[in-house]
Amino acid sequence: MNISFYDFKNLPAQTQKDLVISEGRILNERMLNSLKYVLYEMTCFNVEVIYNENNGKVEGLNVFQKVIYAT
Repeated sequence: MNISFYDFKNLPAQTQKDLVISEGRILNERMLNSLKYVLYEMTCFNVEVIYNENNGKVEGLNVFQKVIYAT
């Protein structure tokens, strides 16, 4: 799905989570205590989803614009 950073940010939180998990491409995962941080790539931005491994719930979502450098 091709969605802009701003359109994504205006979606309800649950819709954001569902969209990232179903449409995003996993770039990286890491564990810190009981939290699992998963970095997803969307078309023009990245999203970090924070999962609580103890209760199986999403604890947070961080959205980052991709920065394109001209050379």
